[in-house]
Amino acid sequence: MEIKIGIQNVGREIVFESAETPDAVAELVSRAMNGGAELRLKDSKGRMVIIPSNVLGYVEIGAEETRRVGFGAL
Repeated sequence: MEIKIGIQNVGREIVFESAETPDAVAELVSRAMNGGAELRLKDSKGRMVIIPSNVLGYVEIGAEETRRVGFGAL
């Protein structure tokens, strides 16, 4: 699933793939925003992304999508 994170006063967004479920990511974002702590997420390769919650602009959580195989247009 693709996650996009917008940072205040920064022109580029952080985009990465995660193996987490959309509900789990939403819960982590909610906890970070309400608790004032940092947002910690792991990408699909096991790397950790840490963002202070006071600079978060938005978090866009993509839908889980199964990967297609082949060249056919469906």
